[in-house]
Amino acid sequence: MPINTDELMKQVRTIRIVTGRLVDEFLSGEYHSVFKGQGIEFDEVREYVSGDDIRSIDWNVTARMGHPFVKRFSEERELTVIFVVDVSGSQTFGSGARSKAEVAAEITCLLALSAIKNQDNVGLILFSHDIEKYIPAKKGRTAVMRLAREVLAFEETLHRTNIAAALRFLNKVQKKKAIVFLVSDFQDADFTRELRVTAKRHDVICCPVSDPRETALPDAGLLEVQDPETGRLFLLDTGSPAVREHFRVKAEEDRLQLRDMLRKLKVDTISLATDRPFVDEVRKLFHQRQIRAGRG
Repeated sequence: MPINTDELMKQVRTIRIVTGRLVDEFLSGEYHSVFKGQGIEFDEVREYVSGDDIRSIDWNVTARMGHPFVKRFSEERELTVIFVVDVSGSQTFGSGARSKAEVAAEITCLLALSAIKNQDNVGLILFSHDIEKYIPAKKGRTAVMRLAREVLAFEETLHRTNIAAALRFLNKVQKKKAIVFLVSDFQDADFTRELRVTAKRHDVICCPVSDPRETALPDAGLLEVQDPETGRLFLLDTGSPAVREHFRVKAEEDRLQLRDMLRKLKVDTISLATDRPFVDEVRKLFHQRQIRAGRG
């Protein structure tokens, strides 16, 4: 379906206004306290003064200058935040006012604005069965708006989801440790190994996106249904209580399997849904991380 540019920009502006207000009202300062630096980096050397830790002496400079110098370190302030966002066929689904793709754009914009206010760099990887687009990390509000626009603008496809390929690409292009938000409905399998590797290199937060109709079928009789990632058509008897119950049980099993896998890998999550606001989920994660860091 062709993209209506005017409608797209209207959507982006609306998301920018709403998420900007949420950042100002609810998340101001919280992002900084949670993601305020991943370590220390070398700053400069200065002359040794009484009371300095002798372990910080730079012996090479000391030998060259003939008297003691110590190394100074500072917190590594500038962070890189990468959004790895699923744009496969299933992301276009939404049974209410918003699709999963729209929710993905909103969370990307919200967290990217928080990062920009903290003077961090933000980048984007869009993926389906392959890498669809890569935007290297940059600073500035224009970078944030481009990220939201790219997520929304991606045209509807029948592409499948390949999370493993997206994570391999991320690890290839992003050598330095980054904060990684993986936004997807996780309708994929066999990506545990790649996620484990990525979680050791980066600070990964998974953001599963769901829609209520994916867990609870309506009683609407016999329906012709299309798989959004394959295009395959099939008949589904939603009037059958057994069919609806099987659908519900399978969805719950998939949800619990994903939850247990992420817990085992010690990967944090932000649960997203098309039928509810998510700022409380973001704040809950921030609060949990502050408590773990001893700042809660």
